[in-house]
Amino acid sequence: MRIAVAPVVLCLALAATPCLAQRPSTTAMTCRQAKFLVDRRGGLVLGTGGQTYDRFVRDRSFCEVTEITVPAFVPAGDTPRCFVGYRCIEPGRGDRFDDF
Repeated sequence: MRIAVAPVVLCLALAATPCLAQRPSTTAMTCRQAKFLVDRRGGLVLGTGGQTYDRFVRDRSFCEVTEITVPAFVPAGDTPRCFVGYRCIEPGRGDRFDDF
């Protein structure tokens, strides 16, 4: 009985894998929808077009203790530059954040 169950479990696991790899894409949403999603979940990974993605957060409480936030702008369905929240970054020695 073990031998018959193993292939079924393997097939189900492989069938579910593509769904787990998908993430919401900002280019398929309006700017308002993307911002709402980040605000509602607090921190999540969003696709930003093609094979690119990043993690966006509502505020610094979703970052590691040593990280800071920088404003995050992404392409959305209705605008090429949409403010969705922030990205968490680890500041390096001598970093300047004037340009963010």
